Amino acid sequence: MYANHQDQQILPGGFFLPFGGRLSENNRWVQFSYLIPWRRVEQEYSKHFIKDLRGGRAFSVRMALGALIIQEREGFSDRHLVQHITENPYLQYFFGLEAYQKEPPFDPSLLTYFRKRLGPEAINQVNEWIVQAAHQEEEDGDNENTPTSPGENENGRSQEEPQEPRAHQGKLILDATCAPADIAYPTDLSLLNSAREKLGDIIDTLHAPHIGNMKKPRDRRRQARRDYLRTAKNRRPSRSEIRKAIGQQLRYVARDLRFIEQLVQHTPLTALSRKQYRDLLVIGELHRQQREMYRSRSHRVDDRIVSIAQPDVRLIVRGKAKANVEFGAKVAISVVDGYALMEKTSWDSCNESTTLIESVERYVERFGYYPEAILADKIYRTRENLKYCKEYEIRLSGPKLGRPSKQMDKEQAKQERQDMGERNAVEGKFGEAKRNYGLGLIRARLRHTSEAVIILQLLVMNLERRLRLPFWLLFGELLRLDFGQAGSAV
Repeated sequence: MYANHQDQQILPGGFFLPFGGRLSENNRWVQFSYLIPWRRVEQEYSKHFIKDLRGGRAFSVRMALGALIIQEREGFSDRHLVQHITENPYLQYFFGLEAYQKEPPFDPSLLTYFRKRLGPEAINQVNEWIVQAAHQEEEDGDNENTPTSPGENENGRSQEEPQEPRAHQGKLILDATCAPADIAYPTDLSLLNSAREKLGDIIDTLHAPHIGNMKKPRDRRRQARRDYLRTAKNRRPSRSEIRKAIGQQLRYVARDLRFIEQLVQHTPLTALSRKQYRDLLVIGELHRQQREMYRSRSHRVDDRIVSIAQPDVRLIVRGKAKANVEFGAKVAISVVDGYALMEKTSWDSCNESTTLIESVERYVERFGYYPEAILADKIYRTRENLKYCKEYEIRLSGPKLGRPSKQMDKEQAKQERQDMGERNAVEGKFGEAKRNYGLGLIRARLRHTSEAVIILQLLVMNLERRLRLPFWLLFGELLRLDFGQAGSAV
C-alpha cells in the first residue's frame, strides 16, 4: 500500500534534536533539500501504486530517492549507508524526517527495492526537472539584468508588440562514453570454466532427491579442474595450448548439459533456484557462442556474452590509450549550460552519431527552441545529421565533408578552435563523474538497476553544480515564502 505523503519542507530550525541545538542552514544537505521538487516527484511516484488499504505502508519517495542520492554522492555500500544515516541528523533531515531518531529508518536490503521501484525513467525525469529549473532561473536572471528603455518590456520589445520565442538559442554539446561494469576481465577459457562449475552445482541440485536410488552422473570435475589450471597457471601459454584447453572445457560443458537433460526427466527444473535457472539459460547460449567461435577459429560473434552473472554486459571498443576495449553500458549524454542530461543508454556497441536528431528534438521539448549550434566529435558529422542541421539552420561544429581546403578562412579556424574549447566541457563531465561519482565502475548487478545508478550519478553531479552557483538567492526566496505562509496562517 502506498499513501500520499503530504511533504512539507520544514526549516532547519524546525528539525527536533533531542540533544539540543539546531541544524545549520549552511550545511550542504540542507541546501540540497531545497533543490529537489519533492512534491512533484511524490505525485509522479504515487501513480505506480494501487490505492489499497491492505498491506504495509510503503516508504515515501523522498526517503527512497534521498537515500539513493546520499549513497551515490558519498559512495557508501548499502549497509554503511544505513549506518551513516542513523548517525547523522543532516542526512535524516534531507530525506524528510521531522526529528532525529536513533533507530535505522529502514533495512539495508530495501535499497535494492528502492532502485528497482524508482527505475531509470523516474530518476531521469527528476534530473530533467532540476536542469529545467536551473535553466529557467538563469534565463530569468539574464532578463532582469538587461536594461530596458521606456515603453519596452524586459525582452527589449515594445509593450504593444507581441512577443515571439527565439527560434534558436543556446548550444548543445554531445558525446558518449562507456560506464564499465564491475566484472573480471573475461577470457574464453575462464568463462567456460566458470560455466562448468555452475553446471556442477545444478547437477547436484537435480540429483539430490534421488540420492541412493539413482547413480549420479560422472561429470569428471577434478579432471576438468586440473585441465583448466594446467593452462591458467601457465604464464605464457601458446595459442595451440589455449585452443586445446578451450576445446577440453567445451566438451566438459557439453557433457554436463547432456547430463542435465537426462536429470530433468526425473526432477523438474522447478527444483532449481531462480539464480540457477537463469545461469542455466545463459550458459546454454554461452556454449553455443563459444562452440561457433571455436569451429570457425574466430573471436567474434553477435551479442557475445562476457559475464555469466551479468549477461547484458557487452564489449565496447573504445580505442583509448589506457584500454582498447571496455565492458559495460555505452552512455550518450548532452551538456547544456554546464548541466548533464541523459540521451541514451545502450548495452550494445552502437554508433553514437545516431542520437543527434533525437537529442535536438528533446532539446526543443525541454526549452522550447532549437539550439544555435551543436558541438560534437567528427563522428557526428554524417550526411544525415548535416542535412538535418542545414534544414533547421543549426550550425554543427567541425570541418566540412570531403578533402580539406588548402586555404582556411581565419574566422572559420577561430570558430573551430572556440568550438573545440567549449566541447571540452562534456569531457570534463565524464571525468568528474568517473572520478568522483562512481561512473568509472558500476557495481550494480542488474541491467535495470545499473541504468538507474548511472542516471543517479548525473543527477548528483547536477545538484553539486547548482550548489556551487549563488544559492542564497534561491534560499532567501524560499525563506520569505515560508515565513509569509506562516504569517498568513497565524
